[in-house]
Amino acid sequence: MRYPPIDELVAQAGSKYRLTMIAARRARQLLEDKRPLIEAPRSSRDVGIALEEFYAGRLEVRPKAEA
Repeated sequence: MRYPPIDELVAQAGSKYRLTMIAARRARQLLEDKRPLIEAPRSSRDVGIALEEFYAGRLEVRPKAEA
């Protein structure tokens, strides 16, 4: 079974597109400095670590300002 569960991640993010944007943005940050916000991530890849951080509630996600 995949960790974290994709269905729960999508429910937490609101949509799969928003989840993708969150994970991609954080994965780029991890590429630059390699400091995960969680201890002992299960994944060895940056996107997986970003998803684990989001699932753990360690990422602050602000809604996009409406124009």
